[in-house]
Amino acid sequence: MTPEQKQAIKTYVEAISAILYADCDPESLKTLEDIEITVKDKVLTHVTPEIGFFFIYSASGTKAGRVKRLKSTLGNLSITQKQADKLGCGSGSRLSPHLENCCLRLSANVAYQNAAKDIEYITGITVPAKTQQRLVHYQKFEQPVATADITELSADGGKARLITPLGEKSEWKDYKAIVSEAGIVASFDQNEMIVNWANQQPLAKPVTCLGDGHDGVWNIFKEISCEQDRREILDWYHLNENLQKVGGSIKRLKQAETYLWKGDVKSAKALFTESKKKPAVNFCKYLEKHQERIINYEVFQRDEICSIGSGAVESGIKQIARRIKISGASWKSEHIGQVLAHRCAYLNGLIGKRRNV
Repeated sequence: MTPEQKQAIKTYVEAISAILYADCDPESLKTLEDIEITVKDKVLTHVTPEIGFFFIYSASGTKAGRVKRLKSTLGNLSITQKQADKLGCGSGSRLSPHLENCCLRLSANVAYQNAAKDIEYITGITVPAKTQQRLVHYQKFEQPVATADITELSADGGKARLITPLGEKSEWKDYKAIVSEAGIVASFDQNEMIVNWANQQPLAKPVTCLGDGHDGVWNIFKEISCEQDRREILDWYHLNENLQKVGGSIKRLKQAETYLWKGDVKSAKALFTESKKKPAVNFCKYLEKHQERIINYEVFQRDEICSIGSGAVESGIKQIARRIKISGASWKSEHIGQVLAHRCAYLNGLIGKRRNV
């Protein structure tokens, strides 16, 4: 921008400011916050819609078509259908793309009612809670795409509370999530969606698959890549947690931990085979079931071959839960999948991706 252009803007802005100020009650401008809110409201009402219209016409090169009104972060805009088509606006929405993304980013973190309050406070535009909810339900959210070979996948599950009839006990349902270097993907009652996503990504050979002892996790992994290209590892921290549940002699537990840390399942199991107590019997069965997934954790960690714990997905589940388990939140089963997709898209940075300008 040239110095002359900058000076022209300054002159015009001063003139506009004087007009807007003359339309205000000076008694309502006692604090800086009063001024901020008043200026924002005046500009959204009288200034930015006109600027927006000029940019829309200049960029689209047309004024033809049926006119419709859009709520936007520039205020209420008039835009024709041909302009909307050229500028990538959907024909059905009454919200501009940027305002939609602002709403989606907020409602990915808080309840729809709070998102409605926040969007009005931040932008000055009213978007009711019901509109916020519909916006989520009809959205097609992007999934992450790996740009390099994925070397590690970790899977785990979380719970969502379903809406139940008044007076009936709360019902909780499981969902699954998978985390990689590319991002996090979650699904409800659709494990094949997670599996299909993973198999569409470039996977290293071998790809390390980390999980706890839950069958649901390993059922997902067995559908990803082919068996010879997977390195399945039982999460060390879950393994040790299950060991501690055996109880009894601390010395024996320490010895078993040392064996397992080196991947010596046979020696660790031998410490408990004489015990008839249920925790010890269950732990021996657990070791038998996962013995192929118990590695020499010491070597793998020392040589930085790969991760030895599924902390990434556990952290991801907690991040998802910050939305799914908001105080008092319960969901229709048909909506949970979309809410998960919404939250994951936000966590993956895929809502309102900004191109360089």
